[in-house]
Amino acid sequence: MAARFLASAFAGGPALLIILALIVRKLTKFDPGREPIQALGKIVTYAMIANVFFLGLEFFTAFYSQIPGHTHPFKYLYAGLEGHGKLVPLMWASTVLAIISLILLVVPRWRRSEGILAFACGALFVSLWIDKGFGLVVGGFIPNPFEGVTEYWPTLREAFIALGVWALGFLVLTLLYKIAVSVREETEGIEIEH
Repeated sequence: MAARFLASAFAGGPALLIILALIVRKLTKFDPGREPIQALGKIVTYAMIANVFFLGLEFFTAFYSQIPGHTHPFKYLYAGLEGHGKLVPLMWASTVLAIISLILLVVPRWRRSEGILAFACGALFVSLWIDKGFGLVVGGFIPNPFEGVTEYWPTLREAFIALGVWALGFLVLTLLYKIAVSVREETEGIEIEH
């Protein structure tokens, strides 16, 4: 679990950085550079390969052992369990997005195209968000220790709270990027004068 969590962090974090760097390049005069973005693309690729590998290991150990406490969460998430399957479409969407992003990232020619790289990173980020938010947190508690299936779906209030947290994070990020870009543009202007 720890290795998969780290692999997904090393995939999702740089993927978000790539998207933000491409947005900054498009909306400002600041260019983060092609080489750093491509280096991050390689990191994202290797980390996502590791993440998918570790997920495969989790599936293998759960189904090879045939311990119900290990197999039931996977059965619930990917096929439904005892007539309950609210998260099945989300988990399959996460899987499809992960496969698409991995295919686009593994081929170096496609990864070098920044449009394809941005799409792949977006798909990867959404895939990991679904996997960690719903698959790990929610799916880890279904079925419960008493083998009961109590499904969960976020309420409207919870969704608005989550959107508020994301909006606040994007506001802080926007302010910090605005400061960093203006400082960078100022220092470039000073360097050109000298």
